[in-house]
Amino acid sequence: MTLYGIGLGPGGSDLLTIRGRRRLESVDVVYSPGRLSRRVAAEYVPESKLGDLEFPMTTDPEELEAAWKAAAAEVAPRARYGDAAFVTLGDPCIYSTFGHLRRTLRDNHPGVAIEVVPGVSSVTAFAAVLGVDIEAGSELTLREATDGAAPVGPDRLILFKVTDAPTTHEKLTTAGYEVKFGRRLFMDEEAPLVTSDPEDVADRDYYTLAYAEKRSVADSD
Repeated sequence: MTLYGIGLGPGGSDLLTIRGRRRLESVDVVYSPGRLSRRVAAEYVPESKLGDLEFPMTTDPEELEAAWKAAAAEVAPRARYGDAAFVTLGDPCIYSTFGHLRRTLRDNHPGVAIEVVPGVSSVTAFAAVLGVDIEAGSELTLREATDGAAPVGPDRLILFKVTDAPTTHEKLTTAGYEVKFGRRLFMDEEAPLVTSDPEDVADRDYYTLAYAEKRSVADSD
């Protein structure tokens, strides 16, 4: 019996992999950490098969640890005596809540078998929309950029969770980068947005990414 961590892709229901769909249809229960992932999963499984897990939007380590332990305690018996799935937008191994759940299960419920079903990540979705080619020898770094953070150094960056785009943009351009933003790409019933103007994505949105490239690199392409 197994818990499957299934990547749903960036949000469009038609970007779920064939293997992901088969696993969703075969398991006994499908756990979702949020509204958007639940909506995609509901395209393939009945409402009666869906379960919700609560993960607070906080940075408090004790509160987060308690939430992960509660989720693991809910999932463990279902995966020990049957097959269960935990779905997540993007890929389960890239900036995903699934990583915390897997760690907590291993620490507290070591008898639970876990298998990952990869999904189309927001990195590849973003590259497709922007027409970015990551060629052999290219340096590309993935980082988080919440609350105006702007990690610098590498020639090319893809930044997740850009919740203060104007501040991040100011810091990156000062450091010599050209920046483009993407928001809610490939999400069903959502309007995707790609822009170089940080004011277009100034409101806080967890599903905003940025691609930053040093001007010297961009000029040489």
